[in-house]
Amino acid sequence: MHKEKVWLITGASRGIGLALAQRVARSGDRVALLARGESVLAAAESIGENAMAVRADIADAEAVNAAVASILERWGAIDVVVNNAGLHRGGKVGRLALDDWQAVLDTNLTGALNVISSARESLGAGGAIVNVGAVVGFRGFPGDAAYAASKAGLAGLTRALAIELAKKQIRVNLVIPGLVLTEMTGGLSEKALESMCRTIPMARYGEAEEIAEVIEWVARSRYMTGAFVPVDGGLLSSFGMPG
Repeated sequence: MHKEKVWLITGASRGIGLALAQRVARSGDRVALLARGESVLAAAESIGENAMAVRADIADAEAVNAAVASILERWGAIDVVVNNAGLHRGGKVGRLALDDWQAVLDTNLTGALNVISSARESLGAGGAIVNVGAVVGFRGFPGDAAYAASKAGLAGLTRALAIELAKKQIRVNLVIPGLVLTEMTGGLSEKALESMCRTIPMARYGEAEEIAEVIEWVARSRYMTGAFVPVDGGLLSSFGMPG
């Protein structure tokens, strides 16, 4: 018999986060969609009674605490946390504004820690945390210093917390999407996208639903922790991925 779980998914108003929210709600689980913008309200409404919208900036620890409190007030538990929210601001060293660097780290790395810290007490034995990384966290792309540093940091955080929380039977893993066409990649030129696509062994972009499928599987895997799971059409394998 399926035991209903409560999911907290950040960056859930669009892209991978929304695809995941829709997927787990279809399975009968409850899902809290957390995002900054108003569009998260319509996203949750479209899913139905198994979904609730929570507006918060994950870089703001107090706002995150309030968001988690509202979820616990409604459903009494959080079983799975998915840190999917991400901010991308590019620029080569010397041109990258310090404010942009800080904003990316505040969202992608500190924001993830804020969510984990706030939700940790409600995650009991069997709880799961899935952090969403990026290929750029493992191999270099010029002009991507801030995003790469934040995602590499998220990988390190994943491994540290996997060990730290194992004694509480809470699993912490990293899913690493490849190139997926979402709003975040919408600012790239067609030429840049075509060039990047040629580096992917499977010769195509990923789809949000394909990444969501793996995130759900990782979250439900009972004996996996500290693992890095690429979903990238073979991209990291073609360049080599550090263990």
